[in-house]
Amino acid sequence: MKDILNSPVNALSHILFVDLKDNTIGFHSQIHRQLGDEGLSQLERLANEELQSYNAALQRFSLQGYLEKIMNEYTAAKTEAFAGHSLGTLFRQTLPSELKALPFIDEQYKVQGSVGQGNWATVPWLAVLDKRITETTQHGEYVVYLFAEDMSAVYLTFNQGVTKPIQEKGRRDGYAYLRDRKEALLDLLALTNMNKDENIRLVDSGLGQDYQVSTVAYIKYERGNVPNDEQLIQDLENVIEDYRLYVESVIAPSDDEANDEEVEILPQEAEPLKDEQVTSILHQIQSHIRRQGFFFPEHLIENFYLSLKAKPFVILAGISGTGKTRLVKLFAEALGATRDNGQFTLIPVRPDWSDPADLLGYKDLSGRFQPGPITKVFVDARKLENQHKPYFICLDEMNLARVEHYFSDLLSVLETQEWREGRITTQDLISPTLLDTPEDQEEYGSLGIPENVFLIGTVNMDETTHPFSKKVLDRANTLEFNYINLEQYPDLSEQIEASDSFDAAELNHLFLRSDYLQLVDAYDVNKELVVRTTERLVKINALLEDIHAHVGFRVRDAICFYMIYNDRYKLMSEEEAFDWQLLQKILPRIQGSHSSVRRVLLNLIKGAIGSGAGVTVNIEDLMEDATPLYMKWAAGQTPPTAKHPQSARKLAFMLRRLEEDGFTSFWLS
Repeated sequence: MKDILNSPVNALSHILFVDLKDNTIGFHSQIHRQLGDEGLSQLERLANEELQSYNAALQRFSLQGYLEKIMNEYTAAKTEAFAGHSLGTLFRQTLPSELKALPFIDEQYKVQGSVGQGNWATVPWLAVLDKRITETTQHGEYVVYLFAEDMSAVYLTFNQGVTKPIQEKGRRDGYAYLRDRKEALLDLLALTNMNKDENIRLVDSGLGQDYQVSTVAYIKYERGNVPNDEQLIQDLENVIEDYRLYVESVIAPSDDEANDEEVEILPQEAEPLKDEQVTSILHQIQSHIRRQGFFFPEHLIENFYLSLKAKPFVILAGISGTGKTRLVKLFAEALGATRDNGQFTLIPVRPDWSDPADLLGYKDLSGRFQPGPITKVFVDARKLENQHKPYFICLDEMNLARVEHYFSDLLSVLETQEWREGRITTQDLISPTLLDTPEDQEEYGSLGIPENVFLIGTVNMDETTHPFSKKVLDRANTLEFNYINLEQYPDLSEQIEASDSFDAAELNHLFLRSDYLQLVDAYDVNKELVVRTTERLVKINALLEDIHAHVGFRVRDAICFYMIYNDRYKLMSEEEAFDWQLLQKILPRIQGSHSSVRRVLLNLIKGAIGSGAGVTVNIEDLMEDATPLYMKWAAGQTPPTAKHPQSARKLAFMLRRLEEDGFTSFWLS
């Protein structure tokens, strides 16, 4: 039984013999006699069927041709559009399908290829993973083809997941762990005809270097000199056989092996919520907030959620005392993130903050790095045991100091978000020049903005604060808290059904994490909505160009993501969602005193009112005096049939300020 479980080849050796001289295989004589002529004929027929199936699978495609094609075309492809490229289809669909057809790659294996997510990968790969131990290249062991960055060669490798060891231990200790693990695996596995040195060359730095360190053994195929299909398939089958034996030794170790090595138990991947669960959770968040005696306008919670989902940086603006900071705290609390467990952090911004050191940290006179308040949260959030928990950072009174001065590094690094091994990563935040000691390098090295951290800034606009530049506004949704109904009282009857409640401790960060970083990630499935939204923005941009307030691709993508999430979760109508985005992403850019600003405001308010509100907006008649139009909103009322009532009301206030003060801005209420 041990032979059958651990090595079927050993078990079969009691029945079969192999003659290497004449390359034949046959039954031992006693088995031959027991089977008889009829049994032998049946086995011969079955063997021929298997051989025909095997040969047919080999003849369907040329692995040599595909490998050479990739190495010859990939460099040029990286200068072309990523979306819909034929090499992407080859990696994601064609090659996995063809390899799955090989007889020695059965249903227990997952075959996956990648040329990147949204951007071309530096090192494209094609992996075979045994689903019994891993379904991701982030951890565990697997077989993978790795292509060198310069496409000079492709390596067939027996590899180990690199992402989680580095996340847990830092790059230096993570590399040491991977090298020790490599030695242990080489002692355990034959890996015949494979190179076991460290001469694999993919890139000089980055993830390619990680792959080099994590490689246990490899076979190198140089461009223009890739062997024939027969040799390639034989090499792959040999590595897969070693892989199979390794996996079976891990999941069902023999008595002798059980005490040799402790099998590492890795945390499970975070499971994303089903789309239909999102609405229910948002309703429960609203109930939690109301039970605390707080009320916010209709759809504000949905809007806040969609804004965080589209981009993990949101600004809450408004007069003092409207509950901006409280909203962040209660929203986080409803998701299990509190000050006590470290998942909610309030950072009061000081007026004297003048550079990123006030937030990120600095090197003291002794040469040690002293982390800033936000760095401490990032370090805690990236720990392996915390990486699926949502973390909220509230920068209170964010514009008491100039945001561009102390927050510029974070804004820049936030723009470097990219997909890597199924996770969102960024460039490093802390400069290596600040990390002199090994302890500091281990603690703060390779620290980016973790994908489970969400940043919210609260701002007041008065004589003590600073305005925002377009650089900041482009990177955030701006939610305004200026319309207050004081006649709201706590509802003591607010209850939540036990059957509808969710366990906040079981809710992971994927509830809030972005699913798309570039429009290409979402375009195929949401093409019609993206086109409709973009056509609206093109018309608005034509108006904004006259006052140099038009938007670029960053804003276009963020608005499209917001609209896609709203449509996906069925939270608001399309017009309601676009109203919020017009209010939050477009109007904050408008300011000035010229007549061209007045014309833009009138054109925008005409579109926001629409044709169904019974209000006529004649642009030329109102250029001299717009009082008849904005007086309709004097008491904060908006025609209920306005197409975009939120934006129409704000535009009316901005128009009134322009009339009365000679200058207007989104920030003047």
